[in-house]
Amino acid sequence: MFDGVKRSESRMRPGSSDIIPRMRIELACLLTAAAAAALSVRPAAGAEPSFKEETFHRRHAYVLETDQVRVSALRGAGHWAEIRLKSDDPKKSVNPMRIPHFPTIEPWEYDGAKHDKIYGGGTNRWLQSGYMGHLLNFPTFGGPSEKEAQSGLGNHGEALVVEWKKDAAITSADAVQLVYSAYLPRTQYNVGRTLTLLDGETVMYVEEWVENLLAFGRPAHWVQHATFGPPFVEPGKNVLDASATRGEVRGPTSPNRMLARGPIDWPWGTSPEGRRVSLREMQDRPKSGIYYAMLMDPDRERNYFTMFHKDYNVLIGYLWHTKDFPWLGDWQENQGNGGLPWNHQVVARGMEFGTTPFGGPMENVVSEGKLYGVPLYRWIDGREKATVRYVVFLAEIPDGYEGVQDVETKAGKIVITERGTGRSIVLDSSREW
Repeated sequence: MFDGVKRSESRMRPGSSDIIPRMRIELACLLTAAAAAALSVRPAAGAEPSFKEETFHRRHAYVLETDQVRVSALRGAGHWAEIRLKSDDPKKSVNPMRIPHFPTIEPWEYDGAKHDKIYGGGTNRWLQSGYMGHLLNFPTFGGPSEKEAQSGLGNHGEALVVEWKKDAAITSADAVQLVYSAYLPRTQYNVGRTLTLLDGETVMYVEEWVENLLAFGRPAHWVQHATFGPPFVEPGKNVLDASATRGEVRGPTSPNRMLARGPIDWPWGTSPEGRRVSLREMQDRPKSGIYYAMLMDPDRERNYFTMFHKDYNVLIGYLWHTKDFPWLGDWQENQGNGGLPWNHQVVARGMEFGTTPFGGPMENVVSEGKLYGVPLYRWIDGREKATVRYVVFLAEIPDGYEGVQDVETKAGKIVITERGTGRSIVLDSSREW
């Protein structure tokens, strides 16, 4: 099928007889188009790209590598737990993604009698038992309703509690690509991703799709939850930049809140004492946490966020289409949560970009409808297969870096402009998305 390309066998999950043949046909078409686009780019710049199946922190992982970048995507729940530069310098090769201080398990290993006492029980237990790095929150975001919880649904949706099977892995002299997907039996969706790395680039191209297996349309939350952790995340030293506009802090006032409830005018918020504070740096209030959400710039075709640590020489960023994901949430945790399995030990910062700013039970979100005139959910029609595309990029930055003023795509490049100085970092990004 592909000359000079190594292939692994496709494996499909159980499903109805009419769904599986259609998926196989679609997969074949997808791989033909993707291989043509991704595997004929340029001569290899170093060691050939590779795909392996390994373990990452005792979890089964699909590992993609090029001369520049290494990515580990988990079979359990689909998270990618590692995306880092390949360098001998630890200040450049640090993995930005959050790895829990406690052991995690595969979703199919969860046994309530054994694991509830480790992961805390309640609707959050399945998420916490396997959560690393970037996860997909679908088809819900936030906590379920009481009835949904009784039906076996937990926080942040079903996509993160199932097996993501490898459908195909394709390598050539200048690219590596993984296609993996999952069946959601309780909510009746299929979900999947194609991850592509090109040799000589520090960009990962993501094509992600969801398919409604029911004949009628319904509302859904579709949120990317990119979670970063130590050593890359440290209060006062971890810095966020984003093409955000305005937003809100919601929820009841509590002693361990980093910010006061009320409006946000990015990049400024209000401290619990009423002081104006920068939201770029992770707040350094001890034993605290916060979540706030913002509307991305509606006048931009593509929006972004970037993050770096002042003591490291690497920046990670995401770029996505505004029409797909108009909202961005910033979740910060600084050892404030004492429940299992956190035990006042978690330091993390999660960037949550997607179709809704605050989430929660779907009935509540649908009832609110819009914020600032922008919808708070996405409608997935009956039998619809919807696709989004976005990129993750890594860039080397100098000591004393001031932060990001803008990120743009120009003629096969990603251009990152520094705040204050106007200097640019230019990354090759030759694949259309």
